[in-house]
Amino acid sequence: MQNDKNLKITFCSGAGTVTGANFLLEGNEKKFLIDCGLIQGEKFVDDLNWEIFPYDASLIDILFITHCHIDHIGRIPKLINEGFKGRIISTVPSKEITRVMLEDTAHILSHEVDLELDKIYTSENINKALDLWETVEYGQKINVDHGFQFSFKDAGHILGSGMLEIFYNNKKIVFTGDLGNSPSPLLPDTDVITDADYMVMESCYGDRNHEERDERKKKLEDIIKENYERKGNLIIPTFSLERTQELLYEMNSLVENKIIPQMPIFLDSPLSIKLTDLYLKYGKYFNEEARNLIAKGDKLFDFPGLKETPETEDSKAILMVPPPKIIIAGSGMSNGGRILHHEKNYLPNANDTILLTGYQSMGTLGRLISDGAKKIHIMGEEVHVKAHIAKISGYSGHKDSDHLLEFVEDTAKTLKKVFVVMGEPKSAMFLAQKIKDNLGVEAYTPSAGESVEIKC
Repeated sequence: MQNDKNLKITFCSGAGTVTGANFLLEGNEKKFLIDCGLIQGEKFVDDLNWEIFPYDASLIDILFITHCHIDHIGRIPKLINEGFKGRIISTVPSKEITRVMLEDTAHILSHEVDLELDKIYTSENINKALDLWETVEYGQKINVDHGFQFSFKDAGHILGSGMLEIFYNNKKIVFTGDLGNSPSPLLPDTDVITDADYMVMESCYGDRNHEERDERKKKLEDIIKENYERKGNLIIPTFSLERTQELLYEMNSLVENKIIPQMPIFLDSPLSIKLTDLYLKYGKYFNEEARNLIAKGDKLFDFPGLKETPETEDSKAILMVPPPKIIIAGSGMSNGGRILHHEKNYLPNANDTILLTGYQSMGTLGRLISDGAKKIHIMGEEVHVKAHIAKISGYSGHKDSDHLLEFVEDTAKTLKKVFVVMGEPKSAMFLAQKIKDNLGVEAYTPSAGESVEIKC
């Protein structure tokens, strides 16, 4: 770099696509990574994941983790395998959630025999990572030599999610990670940033907006009632981390207040069951409303009719339970997990409903269903889609286009440049233009592998 005080950001992956967050920050003889996630697409993981990292893993000083979705943590074992021995730093809940998420991913990838991933996703590599892991509370300052200071603010996206603030040479750089769709039923609102000089921000929903919170809950109520009246099966592909807990929280309210009829509701995901237990363990990070309910004795995620099915035989037995019933299972984009068996069984039935509650990446089975495909292939078999397809975008864990703009607006007076990443090209470019047009702030959509200099 021309100026030793300047910094360089390389968008190793996570630019031009929603998944695979992995950004390298270099300067003043230090190297930091922000996130190290799996690139996901048509398959659970893209072949690009297994290429050598574009940096020497052994020279990285610190890996900062914004949150524990697998597209932000999924390549940590690979980083360890390539020689990383530095520090890993996140918020307190993220470390324990990461163990559960990586162990689950290792189990899924163990079936990819051709890639020999069992040599990378080993218990040893996962344990090595956790041995290097340090945790901090929101707002706690992390001082690093050569003039760097770091801290996390609450992103409001999932339990433990944080925006990484980097202070260096009187400049502040913010890596947003994923920004929460506030207000959340469970989590505090996204913290406000007012003094950033540079920002690297997500754009998953950069070109569209969600329903409001009250509207999404009413939609959920209506869909459940309509399915019940048809005597159908309601199938909900969902993400095990955050989305499942939000749905359970709102179903808890609907059932206990007798707003919807009581029926069997199956939580058919071992991962979701484990993560829901962790949510209860870290309830002090919930918003005030949820904490107050816990203090009054409400179990939040447990209500009449709910049945957990951790074992395979329990999952298979769901088919024999007569409708109406509700099945919540992973994965959220239908690119793996038990949901595939349920979709294979119930998509051909016109009385049944598939409810999509989150973003569906290009190339995934969920995207095909969302886009209205009449025939799909599941586990090698052709399946006709006759079920009702319902969507509620308001359950997304990401801020929508207008709220992303509002987030940037809070710090528009100090911003020199925004780098728009973690979105499909159309979404990222739309948001970048929106920021320029509405706020007069320079916004740029970098390409994967591109490097930019930050003047400090």
